[in-house]
Amino acid sequence: MFGHNLAKLRKEKNLSQYELAEKMGFSRGQISNYEQGTRQPDFDTLQKFADFFEVSTDYLLGRTQSNLPELTPKEEINIKKDLEKIINNLENPTDGYAHFDGLTIDDVDEEDRELLIAALETSMRIAKQIAKKKYTPKKYRKED
Repeated sequence: MFGHNLAKLRKEKNLSQYELAEKMGFSRGQISNYEQGTRQPDFDTLQKFADFFEVSTDYLLGRTQSNLPELTPKEEINIKKDLEKIINNLENPTDGYAHFDGLTIDDVDEEDRELLIAALETSMRIAKQIAKKKYTPKKYRKED
């Protein structure tokens, strides 16, 4: 899994194996061996790749599918509060966000309502993670 993820990240940055090797202080052969899975990195090398590509070591090792940072408990609470505000606005029968031809979120069946709420929560969570990755300075990032 490490080799696959390394190759994927390298290609996303439009780097050849030679270019990555030069930037990281390795030989092209080492990079090739890592990508093919014939060689595994030690901890320091793994951390060096994680820092270079700005991902977690867990992502590199295939232990997580997302290269987005984890949310803190405070961020989770804020998402729940914001979601509750959005749902309250959707439920407002006169000027709610989902007001259309006199219909509100209460007029849809329970299954569709739950799907809408789940989609909103997922979208909010992903947006928060992307913003966290993009706007948190490197020196404040928590790495695995």
